[in-house]
Amino acid sequence: QVQLVESGGGLVQPGGSLKLSCAASGSSILSRDTMAWYRQAPGKQRELVAAIISSGSTEYADSAKGRFTISRHKTKKEVYLQMNSLRPEDTAVYYCKAPRLGIWGQGTQVTVSS
Repeated sequence: QVQLVESGGGLVQPGGSLKLSCAASGSSILSRDTMAWYRQAPGKQRELVAAIISSGSTEYADSAKGRFTISRHKTKKEVYLQMNSLRPEDTAVYYCKAPRLGIWGQGTQVTVSS
């Protein structure tokens, strides 16, 4: 059974950076499938932040463009979300998802606050 596990969340000051990681167990999907990062802030719907497809092409939400970078390490079977210039409105639980399989990770909390 495939499981996704996120890590790397935490508390950071505005303008700071964090790098989230998503590791897969039980499959090599992270090395080839489309993978995505979502986030859900309190009282808001879950929203797509970034995605990376099998070719390596990437897509970003407007709020993430120029600040966030999604990437993958095929050998380590991990997907990353590098987040720079963080803002208080980036505060949310961030989830990794394998869209083709419909599998979500458990989420990791990111809090941007001074």
